[in-house]
Amino acid sequence: MLKALRVLRSQGDQFIGDLRGAVPTGHRGRPVIGAAPCPDGCEACVRVCPTAAITADPVRIDLARCVFCNECALACPEEKIVFTPEPRMSADRPEGLVVTADRPTPTPVATSEALRRMFGRSLKLRQVSAGGCNGCELELNALANVNFDLQRYGIEWVASPRHADGLVLTGPISSHMAEALQLSWDAMPEPRFLVSFGACALSGGLYADSAELDRSFLSRFSPSLLVPGCPPHPLTFVQGILDLLGIR
Repeated sequence: MLKALRVLRSQGDQFIGDLRGAVPTGHRGRPVIGAAPCPDGCEACVRVCPTAAITADPVRIDLARCVFCNECALACPEEKIVFTPEPRMSADRPEGLVVTADRPTPTPVATSEALRRMFGRSLKLRQVSAGGCNGCELELNALANVNFDLQRYGIEWVASPRHADGLVLTGPISSHMAEALQLSWDAMPEPRFLVSFGACALSGGLYADSAELDRSFLSRFSPSLLVPGCPPHPLTFVQGILDLLGIR
């Protein structure tokens, strides 16, 4: 018993009291692009990006495509790109995820009054893994642990889409999972909404050019919340969903 108490004391307080203001250490989060001009003709960052997330002149990064690999920062001779630990990156529309030197932060998520009225006190979410690597799923699982304790806001995961208010999509949507994703969505009662979590769900990620994907679902249904990362940090999801629902 005493040994267990000593272990608990050595671990300290694991509960994160302020999820909105928390910034994790050692996390590769939102990139910042310096204002200094690039050398003439330099496209080093563009060439090394594995997902075509970067365009040059001026440098802009599409966080929907970015896998946060840091290769662009390493390749830049001017050290123009720096990845910070800042987790707040979610947006409510694709163009809001594009960052430049002049617009260093993604467009903040606007509170949906309709979703706030319906789900601001109680929200049930169903996650569907549509062909991903399981990295995003692990981060979502962490939201239920003692550190993040998402349930403090009345937000819970459910086993059946029939009990869900929102669907959290992970993975690039392989052709084998396209029907299962649609069936899960169809089983959810109205009103409902969609969250795209991670680079694969947002853009296809590293698999965007694969012939084995079927992303037609996203041409029929638009996400209300876009959470970038590969995988996203749990705080990126928490801060985005709280903004969307207007939970303070």
